[in-house]
Amino acid sequence: MLDLECKANVHLMKGLYVKPEYLIHPHISGNKYRKLKYNLIAARHHKKETLLTFGGAFSNHIAAVASAGKEFGFSTIGVIRGEELMHQVEVNPTLKFAKQCGMVFKFISREDYKNKTAEVFTQNLKNEFGDFYLIPEGGTNLLAIKGCEEILVDDDNEFDYICCSVGTGGTISGLISSSLPNQKIIGFPALKGDFLQEEISKFATKSNWKLMTDYHFGGYAKINTELISFINQFKDEYNIPLDPVYTGKMMFGIFDLIKKGFFPKSSKILAIHTGGLQGIEGMNTILKQKHLPLIH
Repeated sequence: MLDLECKANVHLMKGLYVKPEYLIHPHISGNKYRKLKYNLIAARHHKKETLLTFGGAFSNHIAAVASAGKEFGFSTIGVIRGEELMHQVEVNPTLKFAKQCGMVFKFISREDYKNKTAEVFTQNLKNEFGDFYLIPEGGTNLLAIKGCEEILVDDDNEFDYICCSVGTGGTISGLISSSLPNQKIIGFPALKGDFLQEEISKFATKSNWKLMTDYHFGGYAKINTELISFINQFKDEYNIPLDPVYTGKMMFGIFDLIKKGFFPKSSKILAIHTGGLQGIEGMNTILKQKHLPLIH
């Protein structure tokens, strides 16, 4: 997989910068590019021609794997949570895009989806589709973490705090691994629950990290008018789009913590913009149905 050029950090205000990882690639952006990089190299090395992975209705990961497959010559299979989505492919922007990239779908019930990591489940998929390179949901594995270790570069050594949104824990684990001892890694989970602490601890090699669990807005993909307003104002002021599932919640949390005096005044803070912007269109579809303001 090609090494893509990274953009310089963007200065927002005194002490606060954004690393615009979303600009790496139009479709394989941010942490999805980082997570896929070494997995695609491994797939090629093992002479695998097909990538198989998992995701939900508006999954950034599904869109990124489909795009990477098209760009780098792999067939792709997406095991999708929710049988009802089978009839919504043409109206679901994420699935429609993935299909246009050549991804083949297998729609399964939410109950069956819970068993996706079971050995018998994987074997059944191999019986159905033949040989493939398996990438877990969200893309997190050891190779993904290796890729995420490359997010921080030498110029980032000046920062006291590195902030990122947290989904499956792979991105923050890579940041922890490549951080300096004097740096603090702050994670903003997009999901409700304490299980992430344990997940990250499986991969994290240091203890210089902390999760801020007050900014999930009710759970995964949950959103309200306060968050929508913040995302829109942020884009108007800084010309940087935020997604409602991950980076919007992280940035809302950072601004709130700054207001509350969490960061010492002389601190230098770097927020990692991990992408996820393809999910805005799908979220706006839901917001429209609920007669809520849209993300622009």
